[in-house]
Parts: sequence; C-alpha cells; structure tokens
Amino acid sequence: MRFWTMIGLILVLSVVGLTYEIAAGRVLAPFFGTSLATWTTVIATVLAGFSVGNAIGGFAAERPRRVAIRHVRRALLATAVLMALSPTVLAALYAMGARGTGGMLFTVWVAFFPASVLVSFPSPFLAKMAVEARPGREGSSLGLVLAAGSIGAIAGALLAGFVTLPHFGSAATFAACGAVALLCVPFVRGGASGAEADAVATTPAPPEPVTPVSMALAALLMAAGLMSGPVCQYESGLSCIDILRRGDTVYLQADRTSQAAERSVGTEGSPELVLSYAQWLWARMDRDLGAEPAVLFIGGGGYTLPTKLLASRPAARAVAVEIDPLVTSVVRAHLPAAGRMIARTGFDATRAGSGDAADAGRLGIVHEDGRVYINEADRRFDAAVMDAFSSESVPAHLATLETYERLREIVDGPVYVNLIDVPDGPLVRGLHAIMRDLYPHVAAVQGPVSSRGRANVVLAASAAPLAPLPALPDGYETVSISPGRAFTDDRGWVGHR
Repeated sequence: MRFWTMIGLILVLSVVGLTYEIAAGRVLAPFFGTSLATWTTVIATVLAGFSVGNAIGGFAAERPRRVAIRHVRRALLATAVLMALSPTVLAALYAMGARGTGGMLFTVWVAFFPASVLVSFPSPFLAKMAVEARPGREGSSLGLVLAAGSIGAIAGALLAGFVTLPHFGSAATFAACGAVALLCVPFVRGGASGAEADAVATTPAPPEPVTPVSMALAALLMAAGLMSGPVCQYESGLSCIDILRRGDTVYLQADRTSQAAERSVGTEGSPELVLSYAQWLWARMDRDLGAEPAVLFIGGGGYTLPTKLLASRPAARAVAVEIDPLVTSVVRAHLPAAGRMIARTGFDATRAGSGDAADAGRLGIVHEDGRVYINEADRRFDAAVMDAFSSESVPAHLATLETYERLREIVDGPVYVNLIDVPDGPLVRGLHAIMRDLYPHVAAVQGPVSSRGRANVVLAASAAPLAPLPALPDGYETVSISPGRAFTDDRGWVGHR
C-alpha cells in the first residue's frame, strides 16, 4: 500500500468513528432522552471502544503482514455490519424492557461498544505501514498519521452535526458509516515483504481473506438494517418527531414525548386544548392577562397555546421561539388549527426584527435557541411561557437563575413554566427555588403520575398575587414543593433518566 493510501484510510476511518459517535448520541434520544447523563455515557462508551480497538489492533499489527491484513479486513467487514445495525439493536433492547439509568447504560454498551472497538482496530496496522513506507522519515510519517486522525475526527463531527443527521436522519447516517467502512476493505492490501517474503517464496499464497461473496453478504446485512426503517417519521439534527392519530385527535410527539395535541375536527374558532397541562396554563393565562397581551413562548412545540391565545384575544400578540424549523413545518402540515394560525398570522420575527413585530403580524416565529433569544431580546412582553424540552428534560441552560433573571428584565407580568419530573423531584425543586428567589407569588400544580413515575408539574410566578382558579384539570392538584438548590449556569440541571 502506498503511504498516502494509508493516510487516507486513517483519515476516513476517523471520520466514520466520530460520525458514528455523534449519531449514537442522537439516536438514543427517542428511547432514553437527551441529557448530560446520556451524552456522557455515549462518549465514554465509544471512547472506551476506540481505546480497546487500538490496543488489540496494535497486537494484530505485529503479526505477519498477510495475517494482519486478514484481521484488518475482517474487522472492517464486521464494523460495516454492526454500525448499520446499531439502531436496530438499540430498538430491540428497548422493546425488551431496557429502562432507567441501568437500562440505558446496558443498551449503549451493547449497541455501540463493539463497532467502536472494530472501527479503531485497523489504525495501528495502518500507522505501522505508513511509517515503514518512508524509511528515514519516520518522524514526519508519524506526525501525518496523527494529523490525519485528528482531521478526520473534526470532519466527522462536522459532517454528522451539519450534514448527515439534519438532512438524512440517524438510520441513514449509520448505514453510511457502515458503507464507508465496507468500501475501505479493498484498499487494505499488500503481501509479505523482506524476511516474510523469503520464508513464503516456495509456499503457495493463501487465498484472499475477503472475497466478493463476503463483501456482498455484509452489504445485504447492512441493507437489512436500513430497511428496518427510520427511527421516527420526521427527523432533524434536533428533533425526532412522530404524528399519531387517535380517534379525532392528532398528537405531536418529539422523542416519544407528547408535545402537543389537537382535535382534527371542530377546530374553527378558538381551538380546544387536549393536553391537561396546556389546559391549566391557558386557564392561568386567561385569568391573569388583559385583553391585549404580548406573550413570549420559549418552545413552540405544537403552537397550540399561541393559537389559543390569538384565537381568544383578537388584539393579542405572541412571539414563539422554536429552535427547530422542522417542528414548525410538521405543525403546519398536521395540526389543523395551529397550522391555519401560522399561515394566517405567522411571520418570521428574526428577519422582520423583533422591534417591528407590531406591524408585521400577530404570531412572530423565531427559529433560534430560547436562551439566545432571551439574552438578545430588545422588546418587552406582558407574560412568558417556558415550555422548551429536549426529550423529557428541560435543557439545562434554560433552567438557571441567570435565565430567569434576564427573563424578568424583559417580561413585566407572570411567567409560566411546564416541567416533567418525579413528584417533588430535583428539577421541580430547583426551578421552584429560582422562582421563589425572583417572585413573591408562586403557584404549583401537578398532574397524574405516569407508569414511569413522572408527572407534569406546572409553575406560575408573578409579582402580583395569583388569583385562585375555579377548577383544575382532571387529575391535577395543588402541591407544595420542598426547598431546593437554585440552578445556575455554573452548577445546573443535568437531566434525569
């Protein structure tokens, strides 16, 4: 093998390895959520696989060259199959009952560790061949080997985050990783040299360790993994969205957590809110706000609350900050009332400028991170609804004292917060502590506890007293929250399993 061929293989396999790592973190979200715990587990598992693969591959590189080549080719074949099948393995383990932190750890290990070992297995052999290819220039050869690995890792991260995952989805990304590993196999070639050549000169050469038949079989297994289908109906680098229809109700789920729901019939006029937490939020807003409120929504979700507000109060205005444009597109296509409201009153508040919202339309839509918008907002609001989720967790940077201090600077009235946590759990206590630090009046209600032990806990905070509501949604009750530590940017929320 020529020197630059080996450098190219090292670079390509590094691209594959990092793309696979980032895709692993993304595909985990619909099953176990997205949090510091899941990303830590994925990174640790994949890096452990890289370490073990490099160590084992180093021993294999010391074997006779024909033997080493045979091992490397077989490792690449196995890499291709295992990478392509990783989402299938993940879904199968989840279906068999893997849950909680322990289930997540086990699933990540089984689904992603073996391929991580095998994709790094060829690197020591390729590095050895590259150094030996230029006698007397070992230092520069080794430097180029290391540089190729680093550049490949950078390229893999960028490729996954900006190209493959947002535009093609996780299942196609895993399949592409496997296909690239498979295409590397023919480039790993070369016979014995030096003393090895003399030793085998009179011995017939062994058959090629990898035949077209084995390549074809690996490709079929990879195709089977791809044919199992995407992880969800709509996927971007940020969201994995499914639309479910149950009777006359349309549900929008993001990472398998219900974000919004609408009746598919009878949605003219003021739409009916289906989800009970949204019912309480609207009851609270309807009681607290005047006839012409300007409301900031952090987290567009299904746009059902902004739609209810604008339909019920013709003079009201809203700005909805939704990080993922895909969510807005799916809502427009599948949620009738919210889709009509966006079509009729929605405008791009980013392009129009937040200061021009009063002249441009009633529903300003901003596709941006909520914290960034809060930090840079140059207008004031009468109320704010914090309903941003990443899977079942509130993003950590949106659950800090600094976030709500800045929010208080731009919001004159009440702030409403939707959470999912165990009863009186750490997230609820932390957000409640923030609210109590900033507002004299805080109310909390909790919905029914699910089979997983979690419930919607909804908070309302205001500088003025909060009048009691005449009724609560079915299964909801007023709750007292224990004292907790207010999260900060330095020491924040880490997510839950």
